[in-house]
Amino acid sequence: MQLPEGKKIYFSSDNHLGAPTYEQSRERERHFVAWLDTIKEDAAAIFLLGDLFDFWFEYKTVVPKGFVRVLGKLAELSDSGIPIHFFVGNHDLWMKSYFEDELNIATHYDVKDFSFNGKQFLIGHGDGKGPGDKGYKRMKKVFASPFFKWLFNWFHPDIGMRIAQYLSVKNKLISGVQDREFLGEDNEWLVQYCKRKLESKHYDYCIFGHRHLPMTINIDDKSTYINLGDWISYYTYGVFDGQNFELKTYPTT
Repeated sequence: MQLPEGKKIYFSSDNHLGAPTYEQSRERERHFVAWLDTIKEDAAAIFLLGDLFDFWFEYKTVVPKGFVRVLGKLAELSDSGIPIHFFVGNHDLWMKSYFEDELNIATHYDVKDFSFNGKQFLIGHGDGKGPGDKGYKRMKKVFASPFFKWLFNWFHPDIGMRIAQYLSVKNKLISGVQDREFLGEDNEWLVQYCKRKLESKHYDYCIFGHRHLPMTINIDDKSTYINLGDWISYYTYGVFDGQNFELKTYPTT
């Protein structure tokens, strides 16, 4: 993609809508929808890097209740001609075709390469990448397996949603204390993952979510790792103007 004059590409991640309470989620949803409204004038594309919801499961004819404001705004932007890309996170792991069918939003299930204005991008949610975290990687294989999804599908939606939402919130993945601490470049496993990817291909920017902590780390003289933070504690997002990438904060007061 070559960006038209005056247009930008926007990136965000980790909203976890639906948790930890209805009231807190609704307030964060209101801020996020307001942000989407502000960027629609100059957005050439929008990238949502996963965990938009704290839990999502698509039955054949049922999707989770709620989130009408953000879904309606995304539909509006998509209908206006703005391309939107959604990367499935570990909390909306069971996304199927709803976004593509109803909202015309491209859905990606793994990292993907993009080129904008001659700059090379590696983009993804980030869960399960890099060294270590073997327990989570084994668990993800189970949850992502067709058999497990088929088995869960037999729960009545009211029961299945209640179980999954309880486990999702219980599993701390709405930004725990450790998510707000920089572990050092050698211990940031997504940085290590990007370094390995750079051994086989050049990327100007490696952009991820999942970590919840806003970070910009120069991997070498030509490549930068960016973590987008979240819309829970930081309200941060990324902007690429055709030449440079910048992390910004949306004002909530």
